[in-house]
Parts: sequence; C-alpha cells; structure tokens
Amino acid sequence: MSMVKPSGDARPQWVRSSHSNGAGGECVECAVTDIGALVRDSKDSGGPVISIGSAAWLTFVDAVRQDTEG
Repeated sequence: MSMVKPSGDARPQWVRSSHSNGAGGECVECAVTDIGALVRDSKDSGGPVISIGSAAWLTFVDAVRQDTEG
C-alpha cells in the first residue's frame, strides 16, 4: 500500500461507499484501476489517495463480503 497524490492525467471513476449516509460522517470512495484500487476520503477529493495492489484489494473485498454475509 502506498500514498499517492492524484494525477491530473488519469481520471479514475470514483464510487462512494454504500455505507456512506451523507450526514458528514466518515466516508470513503474507491476507484478500481488496472493494477488495483485507489481509496480516498470522500470529504477531501483533492487530498491524498491510498493505492492498493490487486491481490490486497481482492483479499480486503472478500473479507468484507464474508463479514457482511456471515
């Protein structure tokens, strides 16, 4: 995992967490890329972005799904 500053060249398609309630709480957005995923604070879209490799992202998503389904 690494911290990156968003580039003006690439325009990832950001998706807000389905658990965001719009009331100003802690929310994240993510964007899937060719090499993994990007994650940022939805309240600071110009701020830092965490870049997560494909394997780590898939492991995270699988763990979240198992937790919500189980």
